[in-house]
Amino acid sequence: MRLLSYEAGGAGPQAGILLGEDLVPTAALGAPATVRGLLTALDARALIDLAARAQSAGERIALSDVSLCAPVPDPEKIICLGLNYRDHARESGQEIPTSPIWFAKFANSLLAAGQEILLPADAPAAVDYEAELAVVIGRTAHRVTAAGALGHVAGAMPFNDVSARDLQFLTSQWTAGKAVDTFAPCGPALVTLDEIEDLQALGVRTRVNGELLQDGSTAEQIFPVAEAVAWLSRTMTLRPGDIIATGTPAGVGSSRGRFLQAGDAVEVEIDGLGVLANTVRSE
Repeated sequence: MRLLSYEAGGAGPQAGILLGEDLVPTAALGAPATVRGLLTALDARALIDLAARAQSAGERIALSDVSLCAPVPDPEKIICLGLNYRDHARESGQEIPTSPIWFAKFANSLLAAGQEILLPADAPAAVDYEAELAVVIGRTAHRVTAAGALGHVAGAMPFNDVSARDLQFLTSQWTAGKAVDTFAPCGPALVTLDEIEDLQALGVRTRVNGELLQDGSTAEQIFPVAEAVAWLSRTMTLRPGDIIATGTPAGVGSSRGRFLQAGDAVEVEIDGLGVLANTVRSE
């Protein structure tokens, strides 16, 4: 199943199931009306059953008639892993981490597919792209094992960990350059795990204005998704709707001397999960 959040008719974000160029509102199926509500109320089996019922639903809305939101517009937490690909660590001149490096973003950074990344007025010159696989928690996870961790993951989606490098490295804490408005594009949809054969065998790519700049694989992750979820769950309780962005492969702009500029079209693509497309403009 592919879950969307959308707005139409002045209402707040609502959950929908993507079917081709249409969506079925989950509320029309008697299910919770938000993605976070769905993940809190329904387990993986119930989500599969809901997807099956959506196929024969009478109420459908054309995608062209709605505005997309981030798939989970109201997460409790947005956790991002840094230096989690061997090739990216090498290009950054960093040693391979011995434990996950993580930092936070917040809901102000969330951005839907099709919306504009804003270059901050005070730091527009070194804004970078980072294609990432993000997973979304579906069941509360507290001190889970790596072997059981994926049972707590609802699905995955493309994510762009946009970063203002000059702000990021002002101090040893990276959040200043990461938690900027519009710096967490994600989506367009949350794809449930039953549609994904192997989270550790997915191609991850970035194109800017059609030029391929990143072309990696989640097989290069230092801490695979299950290990990262387990490790984080020992530090904090993970709740349904929490987003975990799992790091970026080599090819970021800071290694190429190629930062984002107003007018750029950025595409983050992950095999089987879709293409996250955003344009860039000055604030």
